[in-house]
Amino acid sequence: MTNIPIIDLCSLKEPDLSGQIRIAKELRDALRQSGFFIITNHGISQKLISQTFSEAKRFHDQPMSAKQAVLMNEHNNGYMAMNRYKITTSRASEDGAKPDLNEAFFIKRERSSDDPLVQQGRRFAGPNEWPKGLPGFKDNVLKYTKAIDEMAQKLLAPLAISLDMPANTFKEAFCESQFSFRLSHYPKVSELASNQYGIAPHTDSNFLTFLAQTSIPGLQIQTKTGQWLDVPYVPQSFVVNSGDMLHRWTNGFYKSTPHRALPPTKDVRYAIPFFFGPHLDTTIECLPSCQSSDNPPQFPPISYNDYISWWYDKNYNAKVQDDLAKNT
Repeated sequence: MTNIPIIDLCSLKEPDLSGQIRIAKELRDALRQSGFFIITNHGISQKLISQTFSEAKRFHDQPMSAKQAVLMNEHNNGYMAMNRYKITTSRASEDGAKPDLNEAFFIKRERSSDDPLVQQGRRFAGPNEWPKGLPGFKDNVLKYTKAIDEMAQKLLAPLAISLDMPANTFKEAFCESQFSFRLSHYPKVSELASNQYGIAPHTDSNFLTFLAQTSIPGLQIQTKTGQWLDVPYVPQSFVVNSGDMLHRWTNGFYKSTPHRALPPTKDVRYAIPFFFGPHLDTTIECLPSCQSSDNPPQFPPISYNDYISWWYDKNYNAKVQDDLAKNT
């Protein structure tokens, strides 16, 4: 793995299946080889992307007291303070890594009080924590997540085709996706310290991750030989990678590639990753096309709810920040 392929999504506009089949082949090659690809002509306006980066900066420019007023809750929505967390459950996790040098604000799908999952009191369907004193912030952020969710949905058919499955294979699971959206701030450092990362090496827990690119470097992916490579900057593009759920669904056929983010040394860095997953009640079970008598399922079936409950409790337990709540 030496290059991250660029996939032009213009083909998805073609009226017949030829465009989807063409994209499917490119997805198959990318997810087998690197687990990462870059998409262009994705249909998301640069104005909306730039606005969302501005909202990330606007949130993190607030006084600490304002950020701690929306501290991360039991649904893992809200503010995550600097130097509190790192992912420890990934096969790529480093024992000696220090807590991540970034702060972030998280939301998930916005749900009304009469939503069935809200009525059931389900975790991860609970309320988002919206800051006060930032007019337009909520509406702007939700406009962006809606656009990215719709874009991600368009990749489901070619992704299914790439796995020799019917085009509608993932349609029901993602008709109401369970996503997590993160507005991250990486402070500038004077020099890189040993075992200190913006985000330590890890694999993503979700299905696909969509990261709008900026010219400020930081994201790196790991090759088969263990080498770390910078993700190239392509203007007006998204970096997309597969996560542990797609890896599990495909019996390991598609990669979930280790990656990390280095602290910036020239300027502060903001990142707005969108973590795309299926409905909470979806059962993640090896696809028929990804198993055989010689290649039985490697992973037992598990609901997406159960998997991310375990993952969040191990890596982003909100109680780690209880002391901050006492100081507000």
